[in-house]
Amino acid sequence: MAWPNLMPAQAARGKTYGLGGKEGNLIVWDTLWLEANAATMAAGGKDYGAIFDVAIAVKDGRITWIGPRAELPHGEAKATHRLGGRWITPGLVDCHTHLVFAGDRAGEFEQRLKGATYAQIARAGGGIRATVANTRAASEEQLLLESETRLRALMAEGVTTIEIKSGYGLDVVNERKMLRVARQLARRNPVTVKTTFLGAHALPQEYDGRQDEYARLVAGPMLETIAQEGLADAVDAFMETIGFTASQTEMVFAAAQGRGLPVKLHADQLSDSDGAALAARFGALSADHLEYANEDGIRAMAAAGTVAVLLPGAFYFLRETKLPPVEAFRRHEVKMAVASDINPGSSPARSLLLMLNMACTLFGLTPAEALAGVTRNAAAALGLADDLGALEAGKLADFVVWDINHPAEVSYWIGGSPARTIVRGGIVVGGVQ
Repeated sequence: MAWPNLMPAQAARGKTYGLGGKEGNLIVWDTLWLEANAATMAAGGKDYGAIFDVAIAVKDGRITWIGPRAELPHGEAKATHRLGGRWITPGLVDCHTHLVFAGDRAGEFEQRLKGATYAQIARAGGGIRATVANTRAASEEQLLLESETRLRALMAEGVTTIEIKSGYGLDVVNERKMLRVARQLARRNPVTVKTTFLGAHALPQEYDGRQDEYARLVAGPMLETIAQEGLADAVDAFMETIGFTASQTEMVFAAAQGRGLPVKLHADQLSDSDGAALAARFGALSADHLEYANEDGIRAMAAAGTVAVLLPGAFYFLRETKLPPVEAFRRHEVKMAVASDINPGSSPARSLLLMLNMACTLFGLTPAEALAGVTRNAAAALGLADDLGALEAGKLADFVVWDINHPAEVSYWIGGSPARTIVRGGIVVGGVQ
């Protein structure tokens, strides 16, 4: 089945969403959701922006009215869902993933636990280059099937929007292949997919000793081809001591912006390289990881509106000890998102809910901050805040019905998923009707 692409917005901004469609003098909705409480996650709302005994009316895939049931305008719905006192949140947004790849690196995980170093594994042909080799060797169909299994695990937990990066092809042919697979995943599944070109992820073996030349390839022919084919919604880079330099990153970002593509940055994960400040200078949608980000960079992110994406899976799996500067983000009012970072090397995390728990227990986020991190702030990190991330009139009717007694439970439980019903564009796409 081919699922509809709900982005960009189906309706022009400025349309009145307060009531819904009318037949004669009667308001008619497609669906009406009752007997529930809603954590709306609306900006400016206290904690979860909770509305108790809520009514949500949906028409043409969008929320047309939301508020206390006692205030619901008179009308009727083609279908009414009574939820038995459950909680509703916006659909979850996983805003940083490397979902498309072939194979795994479980053998390396075992080797590291036995004492092998990353350098030893890399010299033996492991590390990211092993994933590059597997991904290059995989057919498009194989890559699609492997990636779809991972995607559906995330969707079962309530993920309705996901970002997918390239970065394991590292040449024109295979970067295009990865991004085509990401586009196919969106057509085959009821999920919104935003694609990110990450050619500046690592140096391919054939370019050893020629990093500047490879960076020019990324900023030039690779990006030009991918932009012409409409395969990417954004451009990312890994700027780090083991990644790309500031000047190389700037070259890639300038080329991206010249083609009208927004940028994101893997920044300050292993060292303070002023990545946060560079991301802000280019007006990046997000800067991600950020364990070593400095105060000036955080201040610049706040001024630029750049979202800080926290990735507790990588922090945990790599057994890092340097915590991201959460208090500084709070102090400067930088929006914080949380994502799975699913990838075969540093975060083989097929559960966004587990990342919420880790964001609370490892990084000290409150459950309300963590939930905002996978709803409104994650939507902002993808440039989708106008349509997603909160339960508000006018936004897409993407939401999750949970078997919980309090929104904090979304972050609290370890293992299993309390998601009961998953709705995308007003249509039930998972769980129980």
